[in-house]
Amino acid sequence: MKSLLVYCGANPGINPIYKETAVELGKEMVKRGMRLIYGGGSLGLMGTIADSVLKEGGEVIGIIPDFLDKMEVGHPNLTEIHIVETMHERKALMEKLCDGILTLPGGYGSMDELFEILSWAQLGLHTKPVGALNVNGFYTHMVAQLDHMVQEGFLKQANRDIIQVAGSLDDLFTKMENFIPQPAFKWLEREDI
Repeated sequence: MKSLLVYCGANPGINPIYKETAVELGKEMVKRGMRLIYGGGSLGLMGTIADSVLKEGGEVIGIIPDFLDKMEVGHPNLTEIHIVETMHERKALMEKLCDGILTLPGGYGSMDELFEILSWAQLGLHTKPVGALNVNGFYTHMVAQLDHMVQEGFLKQANRDIIQVAGSLDDLFTKMENFIPQPAFKWLEREDI
């Protein structure tokens, strides 16, 4: 993975470990020769990871809708910035520019992005690895919900396995690097035939 898309909060969270992890991720990305693709913001974990990558001499590509940039939340010092009209354009361009997707803790926006990119993978629209860094147990309940969805017959195990989850960066990068995508539309296969 040379270009990593990172979804994360426009807030820093209340526990300092979230910001520390964003800084650590930025350093690790530069060490691995990865450029950052992200939502272009300067606030919260978004700003923290961008600043970390830039401080280490890495490349940061931001994609931000015009209305958010006008509200002065756009990061002013990025390597490259793309101003788009809509959130939909933002998500599509971020996915197009990346080789993999990693999600740090965040709110509605991060969850929207994560679940949309998982849906795209399920539909065969991309075959990129998708990971969630389970910082401070942040994604433990989400993982339990996904497993419950499998148990209740709303999610196939093959599609549950699209998302890679780990508590450390090294473990998550290893899982993402070893990810083997399933054939498109595997979820349509009927088990009763």
